[in-house]
Amino acid sequence: MSSRVTLLLSDVDGTLVTSDKRLTPRTLRAVAQLREAGVHFAITSGRATLAMRHLVGPLGLTTPLGGFNGGQIVTPDWTVLQTRSIEASLVHGVVERLDAHHLDVWVYRHDDWLVRDGHAPYIDHETLAGGYGPRVVARVDAQTDGVIKIVGVGDAAAVDAAREQLTGEIPGVSASSSQPYYLDVTARGATKGHVVDYLATHVGVRRLDIAVIGDMHNDLSMFARAGLAIAMGNGSPDVRRAAAVVTRTNDDDGFAYAVERFILRV
Repeated sequence: MSSRVTLLLSDVDGTLVTSDKRLTPRTLRAVAQLREAGVHFAITSGRATLAMRHLVGPLGLTTPLGGFNGGQIVTPDWTVLQTRSIEASLVHGVVERLDAHHLDVWVYRHDDWLVRDGHAPYIDHETLAGGYGPRVVARVDAQTDGVIKIVGVGDAAAVDAAREQLTGEIPGVSASSSQPYYLDVTARGATKGHVVDYLATHVGVRRLDIAVIGDMHNDLSMFARAGLAIAMGNGSPDVRRAAAVVTRTNDDDGFAYAVERFILRV
């Protein structure tokens, strides 16, 4: 554990917000306490950057946000600092492999969310969480330029199998699960671990002095890059094993408890 944490980077879903996507009063108080203690606070998510916009005000964010698992980094006033798109020549191959595993396929091109069926599972859930809906198209990969993230949605076993296949067959992409039913595919190196590196340089802190907190497979890359890795109590088994410490669940104010116990030590 670092002697003093100077920046905390948090995942959003399953970590910062409750299961019904709320920021609790205790969470907001914990973020305010970080600020008062001089600890920088930042968020990163598999969500599109646009789907995190409503969090900026309540959290008082001043640091860059990492969306699309690190595929895009923006300022709190939505100036794009960096975008890493999937190489256009790889898009069709990714979509074909997700189709082969019978997963629904979503494609994100900047703020455009493309789907084939507007009534498919989890679309309403994602629309509620992010505050905007998809555009229904006949072919999600009709345009291959500017694709930041491709998502395979469906059965957890199929998601795991597709992740293994993509990792082995298309080395130009990163594939990780943000939920058991979501497989997030981004450009190679577009990971939450990259967000840690970016913030260390941008804010001017050592990675050793950065703490990270998360719950799912796509958080492991930032666990590997930070000085202190905190797993949520509701986190997947591999995430809990990889963490230095484990906090309570997201529905039991686990984020706030981690800030109080492991960051501020109050």
